[in-house]
Amino acid sequence: MTATLRRTGTFVPTIAFALAVAGVLVGSHAVHTGVPALTKPVPHLGWLAVAVAVVAGAQLPMLRARVGVAAVGLAWGESAVVILCVLLPAAWIPPVTLVGVGLARVIQAIQRPAYRKPGAAVWGTGTLTLAAGAAAVAANVLTVTYRHPLTPRVAVALVLAAVAYAATGLAMVSWRVACLHGERFASVLRRTNASKMPMIIGNVAVGLLVVVLYEVNARWLALLPPALWLLHQAYAYRLRMGDERRDWQRFADATRQLNRLDGQRAASAGIQGALRLFGGEWAQLSVIAPDGQVCGYEAALGGEVAECEPNAADESGTVARDLSVGAVRVGELRLRLRAGARMGRRDRLMFAAYADALAAALHDAATHQELRAMGERSTRDLVHDSLTGLANRAGFLATGDSVLRELAGDAPVALLLLDLDHFKDVNDTLGHGAGDLLLQIVASRLGATLGPGELLARLGGDEFALLLPVLTEPGTDPADSPATEYPAQLAHALGRARDLTGILATPGDVAGVQLSVEASVGVVVAAAGAVDLTELLRRADIAMYQAKRGGSSVARYDPSRDRASTDRLSLLAEVREALAADDQLTLVMQPEVGLGDDGGVIGVEALVRWNHPRRGTLMPVDFVTVIEHSELLGDFTRYVLDRALAAAARWAAEGIDVPVSVNLSPRSLLDPALPGDVAALLARHGTSADRLVLEITETVVMSELVVIENVLSVLREMGVQLAVDDFGTGYSSLTFLTRVTVNEVKIDRTFVRRMVESPEVGAIVRTTIDLAHRLGLRVIAEGVETAEQRAELTALGCTGAQGFFFYPPLPPERVVEVLHERTTATVIPLRQEDAS
Repeated sequence: MTATLRRTGTFVPTIAFALAVAGVLVGSHAVHTGVPALTKPVPHLGWLAVAVAVVAGAQLPMLRARVGVAAVGLAWGESAVVILCVLLPAAWIPPVTLVGVGLARVIQAIQRPAYRKPGAAVWGTGTLTLAAGAAAVAANVLTVTYRHPLTPRVAVALVLAAVAYAATGLAMVSWRVACLHGERFASVLRRTNASKMPMIIGNVAVGLLVVVLYEVNARWLALLPPALWLLHQAYAYRLRMGDERRDWQRFADATRQLNRLDGQRAASAGIQGALRLFGGEWAQLSVIAPDGQVCGYEAALGGEVAECEPNAADESGTVARDLSVGAVRVGELRLRLRAGARMGRRDRLMFAAYADALAAALHDAATHQELRAMGERSTRDLVHDSLTGLANRAGFLATGDSVLRELAGDAPVALLLLDLDHFKDVNDTLGHGAGDLLLQIVASRLGATLGPGELLARLGGDEFALLLPVLTEPGTDPADSPATEYPAQLAHALGRARDLTGILATPGDVAGVQLSVEASVGVVVAAAGAVDLTELLRRADIAMYQAKRGGSSVARYDPSRDRASTDRLSLLAEVREALAADDQLTLVMQPEVGLGDDGGVIGVEALVRWNHPRRGTLMPVDFVTVIEHSELLGDFTRYVLDRALAAAARWAAEGIDVPVSVNLSPRSLLDPALPGDVAALLARHGTSADRLVLEITETVVMSELVVIENVLSVLREMGVQLAVDDFGTGYSSLTFLTRVTVNEVKIDRTFVRRMVESPEVGAIVRTTIDLAHRLGLRVIAEGVETAEQRAELTALGCTGAQGFFFYPPLPPERVVEVLHERTTATVIPLRQEDAS
């Protein structure tokens, strides 16, 4: 293979001359080796002329192929070197190659101006001379090929010669390309060899064919030119297709990198892609923004893209292309080629196509940025007040609710709602322009007082809202504020409201008139998890109108004056979610301990807790009353019973036979379906009915409704145990025991707490226990917290007790451990069957 580098741009005559001399010396060294075949007389001048003609003829039909951004010339050099090895002694092959290649370069320079590059011609001639010397040595290492018949051994020697020739040429060209373009030698050699190997094999085959035909009959050589012409065209087509495929693949990769939605990144990708595709030394891109501003970017090959001043001056070796999309001009791309390089027709077409793709990418990026800016403006307009720049009602609600969700459920927050007094008079007297100016002054003054995390909004008209998510208490005295859940925080919020009214009252110039702004402020403080921002605004609005009606500038929210609280509605909606979630409503268990000698656990009361996602852990007093007055009571009752019976079933499976108690809402006894629901749940969990104790209050049955009598009767017939809870707090406890058949009496904690220090209360407890024993009932004392209370109850003969002195309410898994430790061997009967 003949390989010469084009578009090198530099010339090193010393190296080229050294290469030529080295090739001649390599071949001439064979003369002194002592091999007889290599010391024969000088060939006839005619044969030398033929050899020179063969070399020149092999170099003239040059093909061009790309290696990266460089181009190499390919010829029939391997064929020529195979013929020379047979035609000439080894010592004559390098000088003949030198003369033949030089002659070919002169002829090419005369015919085509593109070859008039002395540096490239000398470099190529020296490289091929060196390759010819390597071929001569390689051929004659195995055997002497000069004037020898084509035996297998000679054929192998000729192939070795061609391989040495091709390898030397490939290595030299690859090294030159790697040096000029800063690439790795191995990478360039691999790419060059991959695309040229088929031509090398074909050239070797043609050389051997010439040798064979010459030995058989030289006249057959006359048939070779047409066949060689066809083979040359096949070579050219294959190289052209391979080059085009690689070029367009690189083009596709470069244009794909242009698909950036950021204009600066698209410009950077455009410059780097142009430098890689077209082998430029430097590139500059001017980008025209939609507002007409021109930005410049530039970079050198292998360097970083940087901003620059756009420069439209023409420079030698620079190509430029306007970037337009339709009639819209978006910029200009300028590319400076390497010294001596030029663009062919295909390169110019590719450069134009690349510029159009870059123009489209820049236009798309600019359009995207405009649309994004418009979207951001539209989004901001949706949540901001155009007059004051503050958040509007929608933005205040969205941001405020987000702030509340990030706070702890019991963290106090405050909302101040301000309404300007007599604002309508300003509009009517001075005009709406003056009113707008006044609103801007108010917004500016309020905004100047904002602390970290505080949120200010204009809700509409002359109404402003200020959310205080963090309440500090410097200089406040809880005694200064009315009784409330957060007295210190409320005092701070009221003080802040008074400060704001004072700031607004400072006179200011509006349309040439000195105005002092008066405002009414409603203040509300609540736990972040208890209400949402809409409810806070509603309460603050009520407080603000209280301020207006009361003639004061500041008023706090008074729940007693609120007849439209939304807590109940929101709580009911959240209860529905909790019943469906299966992990919010949970049970805790409080053991009932016997006061006998063994002190074992004789029962467990199931208590419900609500692990609210926003409000934290809620006790029954926080939500049961709301449920009792809604249609959710039945679902809630079944939910709690199901969980309690499931726990009892697990205890039974572990050999623990202890009843579980569940509090029953008074309104549940009005549901005729209750006994059926209880029976279904007992069957579902395989639990005996006498292991379930339903606790009811004595106020439940003071009415004479037949439905209650029927429900209690059916439950008793099923075997379910009944207990009267909070005994002694109802209207007529003794009457209750004469009308309702129960199994257990639970003394209310208010009596237990005072029985030790109050003889009167102690007498009531003693009488209750004595009465229960006479009726055959079990007696449980609630709320036992001290050893004195336990000792007194034990002395009075109380059956059992529960309270923090023994155990607090425990999670189900902890209760199992307690039951294993302290369950009595014998369960005390709940009541004799004939008790009344």
